[in-house]
Amino acid sequence: MKKITIYHNPRCSKSRGACTLLNEQKLEFEMVEYLKTPPSISTIKNLLKMLGKKPLEIIRTGEDAFKPYKGKKLSEADLINLMVENPVLIERPIVVVGDKAVIARPPELILDIL
Repeated sequence: MKKITIYHNPRCSKSRGACTLLNEQKLEFEMVEYLKTPPSISTIKNLLKMLGKKPLEIIRTGEDAFKPYKGKKLSEADLINLMVENPVLIERPIVVVGDKAVIARPPELILDIL
Protein backbone atom coordinates (compact mmCIF):
# COMPACT_ATOMS: atom_id res chain seq x y z
CA MET A 1 0.00 0.00 0.00
CA LYS A 2 1.16 3.52 -0.78
CA LYS A 3 2.08 5.88 2.03
CA ILE A 4 -0.86 7.87 3.37
CA THR A 5 -0.45 11.29 4.98
CA ILE A 6 -3.18 13.49 6.41
CA TYR A 7 -2.69 17.19 7.06
CA HIS A 8 -4.86 17.31 10.14
CA ASN A 9 -6.43 19.83 12.48
CA PRO A 10 -7.80 17.97 15.52
CA ARG A 11 -10.34 20.76 16.17
CA CYS A 12 -11.96 20.25 12.73
CA SER A 13 -14.82 17.75 12.53
CA LYS A 14 -14.09 16.98 8.85
CA SER A 15 -10.47 16.31 9.71
CA ARG A 16 -11.45 14.01 12.59
CA GLY A 17 -13.91 12.30 10.25
CA ALA A 18 -11.13 11.67 7.73
CA CYS A 19 -9.01 10.02 10.44
CA THR A 20 -11.98 7.91 11.48
CA LEU A 21 -12.54 6.79 7.89
CA LEU A 22 -8.87 5.82 7.49
CA ASN A 23 -8.99 3.91 10.79
CA GLU A 24 -12.21 2.13 9.75
CA GLN A 25 -10.46 1.06 6.55
CA LYS A 26 -7.65 -0.29 8.78
CA LEU A 27 -5.11 1.87 6.98
CA GLU A 28 -1.91 3.12 8.54
CA PHE A 29 -1.26 6.82 8.01
CA GLU A 30 1.01 9.61 9.06
CA MET A 31 -0.74 12.50 10.76
CA VAL A 32 0.72 15.97 10.31
CA GLU A 33 -0.80 18.54 12.63
CA TYR A 34 -0.07 21.38 10.25
CA LEU A 35 -0.92 24.11 12.75
CA LYS A 36 1.93 22.83 14.98
CA THR A 37 4.24 21.91 12.07
CA PRO A 38 3.42 24.25 9.15
CA PRO A 39 4.25 22.90 5.70
CA SER A 40 7.11 24.47 3.79
CA ILE A 41 6.76 26.37 0.53
CA SER A 42 7.88 23.30 -1.41
CA THR A 43 5.40 21.07 0.44
CA ILE A 44 2.53 23.42 -0.36
CA LYS A 45 3.62 23.56 -4.01
CA ASN A 46 3.67 19.74 -4.13
CA LEU A 47 0.25 19.52 -2.50
CA LEU A 48 -1.17 22.01 -5.00
CA LYS A 49 0.25 19.97 -7.88
CA MET A 50 -1.22 16.72 -6.51
CA LEU A 51 -4.56 18.41 -5.86
CA GLY A 52 -4.60 20.07 -9.28
CA LYS A 53 -5.51 23.36 -7.63
CA LYS A 54 -4.33 26.96 -7.53
CA PRO A 55 -3.31 28.48 -4.16
CA LEU A 56 -6.48 30.52 -3.73
CA GLU A 57 -8.56 27.35 -4.16
CA ILE A 58 -7.17 25.86 -0.94
CA ILE A 59 -7.22 29.02 1.17
CA ARG A 60 -9.89 29.44 3.82
CA THR A 61 -10.84 32.98 2.81
CA GLY A 62 -13.31 33.31 5.69
CA GLU A 63 -10.59 33.13 8.34
CA ASP A 64 -9.66 36.29 10.24
CA ALA A 65 -6.04 35.88 9.11
CA PHE A 66 -7.16 36.40 5.49
CA LYS A 67 -9.33 39.48 6.05
CA PRO A 68 -6.49 42.01 5.52
CA TYR A 69 -5.85 40.47 2.08
CA LYS A 70 -9.41 40.30 0.76
CA GLY A 71 -9.77 42.23 -2.46
CA LYS A 72 -6.01 42.61 -2.90
CA LYS A 73 -4.21 41.30 -5.96
CA LEU A 74 -1.85 38.64 -4.66
CA SER A 75 0.45 36.45 -6.76
CA GLU A 76 0.48 32.68 -6.37
CA ALA A 77 3.82 33.03 -4.55
CA ASP A 78 2.27 35.59 -2.18
CA LEU A 79 -0.61 33.21 -1.44
CA ILE A 80 1.73 30.28 -0.81
CA ASN A 81 3.84 32.40 1.54
CA LEU A 82 0.68 33.49 3.32
CA MET A 83 -0.25 29.81 3.93
CA VAL A 84 3.25 29.08 5.28
CA GLU A 85 3.04 32.07 7.63
CA ASN A 86 -0.62 31.40 8.59
CA PRO A 87 -1.28 27.66 8.29
CA VAL A 88 -4.80 28.16 9.66
CA LEU A 89 -5.60 29.42 6.14
CA ILE A 90 -5.00 25.99 4.58
CA GLU A 91 -8.18 24.10 3.74
CA ARG A 92 -8.43 20.86 5.64
CA PRO A 93 -8.05 18.00 5.76
CA ILE A 94 -5.70 17.24 2.90
CA VAL A 95 -5.06 13.54 2.45
CA VAL A 96 -2.16 12.32 0.32
CA VAL A 97 -1.97 8.76 -1.00
CA GLY A 98 1.20 8.20 -3.00
CA ASP A 99 1.23 10.92 -5.66
CA LYS A 100 -2.47 11.78 -5.35
CA ALA A 101 -4.17 14.13 -2.92
CA VAL A 102 -7.67 15.24 -2.05
CA ILE A 103 -9.28 17.80 0.21
CA ALA A 104 -11.40 15.35 2.19
CA ARG A 105 -14.60 17.39 2.46
CA PRO A 106 -16.53 15.15 2.82
CA PRO A 107 -14.13 12.51 4.21
CA GLU A 108 -15.49 9.90 1.79
CA LEU A 109 -13.55 11.61 -1.01
CA ILE A 110 -10.50 9.79 0.34
CA LEU A 111 -11.90 6.56 -1.09
CA ASP A 112 -11.48 8.01 -4.59
CA ILE A 113 -7.67 8.05 -4.29
CA LEU A 114 -7.08 4.83 -2.36
